[in-house]
Amino acid sequence: MSSYIGIEIGGTKLQLVLGNETGKIFHRRKLDVNPASGAEGIRGQIRQSLPELMRLGQVRAIGVGFGGPVDWKTGRICRSHQVEGWSGFDLGSWLGKLAGVPVPVDNDANVGALGEASHGAGVGFNPVFYITLGSGVGGGLAVDGQIYHGAAPGEAEIGHVRLDRQGTIVEARCSGWAVDARIRELNGQAPQGVLARLAGGLKGGEARHLAAALQQRDPGAQQILLETAEDLAFGLSHVVHLFHPQIIVMGGGLSGVGEPLRAAVADALSRFIMEVFSPGPVLALAALGEDAVPVGALTLARTA
Repeated sequence: MSSYIGIEIGGTKLQLVLGNETGKIFHRRKLDVNPASGAEGIRGQIRQSLPELMRLGQVRAIGVGFGGPVDWKTGRICRSHQVEGWSGFDLGSWLGKLAGVPVPVDNDANVGALGEASHGAGVGFNPVFYITLGSGVGGGLAVDGQIYHGAAPGEAEIGHVRLDRQGTIVEARCSGWAVDARIRELNGQAPQGVLARLAGGLKGGEARHLAAALQQRDPGAQQILLETAEDLAFGLSHVVHLFHPQIIVMGGGLSGVGEPLRAAVADALSRFIMEVFSPGPVLALAALGEDAVPVGALTLARTA
């Protein structure tokens, strides 16, 4: 069976996987990204790791999910919002010369949507909308098993949908760093709470303790959950009214809060959509978890 390589390039994480056309991963290389080393540092990590994976199978193509706007037709990076040195870089051509195989490149949320639609929670649904809640907030739409782009560069930038006329965007309220900031603010107001005790002293990553605090019925954690869910549902209501997905799949680090977040968003979303569209789309957690983008990249490579 032919092999493919999938690559996920994010602001803090780099993953390279070797797998097959069914999305099954056989080998993985997961590396931390140092933003201070810039894009060249990430390219150096790829140059070092890629040949080893190439030797493990007959690789026909490489698919890439990149954390930022991409000209998917050419493989050229528009920009990265987190790592300097990517703007205008022809990633598809560079990787193609390095590996000697075709290299389609797309935005990571688009690729995550493709992964969940083909091999994850979106199997059997059409269209599939995927939202990733990580250091930023991104989105992707898969229609008939393919990424929907629209006009170039073609990302479903749900994270930049405005929640008010003052310019507050979904990402400013629902990303991991935004929730971290709200937890720090709450901890200053209620230092004796469960969430404050779990996340006290941290200067980032506080959201990882939200699920544990919710299990202990911490009022502050409940407040942050409901506020975040309502903001997210309001943003997603526009997706429902415009694209009518059969399912919305939630991925990224913040989705690790799990069922409490899914249920709260589903409840709020039902209040924001027109009655004629009720009950609205299925809302699900990503079945592939952290592998949504790598598996989607394998699927993207297969189309090369």
